[in-house]
Amino acid sequence: MQHISKHAIPKIERCLKPPKGQSFFLLGPRGTGKSTWLKQQFPHALWIDLLEPENLRYYGAKPERLRETLRSYPQATQVVIDEIQKIPELLSLIHALIEEKAGHQFILTGSSARKLKRQGVDLLAGRAIMCHMNPFLAGELKELFSLEKALAMGLLPIVWDSDIPESILKNYCGLYLKEEIKAEGLVRNIYNYARFLEIISFSHGSSLNTSNIARECDLSRTTVDTYIEILIDMLLAFKLQVFTKRAKREVTKQPKFYMFDAGVYRSVRPKGPLDRVEEIEGTSLEGLVAQHLRTWVEMQEESHQLYFWQTRTKLEVDFIVYGANEFCAFEVKNSQAISPKDLHGLLAFVEEYPEATPLLLYRGTKRQIMRGIKIIPVDEFLLSIDPRRSLQSY
Repeated sequence: MQHISKHAIPKIERCLKPPKGQSFFLLGPRGTGKSTWLKQQFPHALWIDLLEPENLRYYGAKPERLRETLRSYPQATQVVIDEIQKIPELLSLIHALIEEKAGHQFILTGSSARKLKRQGVDLLAGRAIMCHMNPFLAGELKELFSLEKALAMGLLPIVWDSDIPESILKNYCGLYLKEEIKAEGLVRNIYNYARFLEIISFSHGSSLNTSNIARECDLSRTTVDTYIEILIDMLLAFKLQVFTKRAKREVTKQPKFYMFDAGVYRSVRPKGPLDRVEEIEGTSLEGLVAQHLRTWVEMQEESHQLYFWQTRTKLEVDFIVYGANEFCAFEVKNSQAISPKDLHGLLAFVEEYPEATPLLLYRGTKRQIMRGIKIIPVDEFLLSIDPRRSLQSY
């Protein structure tokens, strides 16, 4: 029903470091390597996997059985409860156990934040740190990293390590539709949601216009808003808000939308003879940079945020990282050469925010500086991203 885990160390070392001695949540989509990482970090932990039907029935029927289990394993001071969202009622008991200071460190994983948000993640009242496991960083893969492969297949460990990555990607969202959305009854019509997934993929890297999406899906805007929040709660997507601090120019209000992984985006987005390869690949590249910057932001000890910037006159900067001693503006270009017009957005931004460090990432091979803007090969930049290093140092 549960076991003390003893597993081999995985080949690729992740940048995420576990909080020392403190209970924590580890949230991340399926296939990001949460279990693999935890088995490396906590090889002697008591492991309770709520994806196992026997465990789900046992603890679901009577959550207080967790206390009985802990008494049966007095040597286990570290306790991993995998997929805690399956039985969020356990959180009340875990909260009480933490308050009792019995010496247990609880590690609670989840591939969906929806039930936790609705039914009690706040019950732990700050007693547990929130950590995130995202797809691989290029720097974690080191010499194994290939920009072309990452753009085509993404950086999900379950895909990257597979001999049949195309098949894994093809079935990935189907797994979520079947095991999460349908099983939890999150939507009334699973076919409408599957159609919505295809339509929303065209918004990857773009401002989110829910009215247009609703019209194409033949659904109400309220339903589409709900579907988007489900997608975000399932950790399959995220939104970026526009940067508005000390704004002099009038900026847009609509957020930008991204799927959490470039490969998942490519697998969901419908393709046809009228689709330009360069357009899809350019959007994939922007999304790949987005997921790296998002991971960097989430791993910082001090609070940071990831934004974008767009004015009503369509001046735009793809990404803004803002936080303690960090203020960077990034533009991403899927081209081998840079022209003066490619600098317009960054130049306008630094005119308004001279404190920011502007960087332009492109598909070329040489570092340059044009009009005070650092121009860096995108693969070189991605390989260099390290949560312990300032982005301004690049």
